[in-house]
Amino acid sequence: QVQLVESGGGSVQAGGSLILSCAASGRSFGYSSMGWFRQVPGKEREAVSGISVTGYTTQYADSVKDRFIISRDNAKKIIYLEMNSLRPEDTAVYYCAAAQDSRITAAQLMDIRKYDAWGQGTQVTVSS
Repeated sequence: QVQLVESGGGSVQAGGSLILSCAASGRSFGYSSMGWFRQVPGKEREAVSGISVTGYTTQYADSVKDRFIISRDNAKKIIYLEMNSLRPEDTAVYYCAAAQDSRITAAQLMDIRKYDAWGQGTQVTVSS
């Protein structure tokens, strides 16, 4: 079982940037697809971005495409979410997650049901 710890959240003005990190531990990281999700109070958790085991395949929600970049360093067991041109609507708690089924497809990278390990979340607040 992989354990995940997010960091890098904070407050930023609209148009600014933040980089979230997610440190993983456990053997299953090596065959886990990874994702970032976010949630605001009263709404369902939504997929932001996903990345395959190798890092070669990535997926993004339309709302963050061309602004956010997901990446992973398998040697260090860390995944990143670089967030640029931030908007107030990006305000949420951001969660890192692992899908420990190595058979997950590219299309399933954004399917929350495939993720079975979660971090505790980190708050991102974007002010206008």
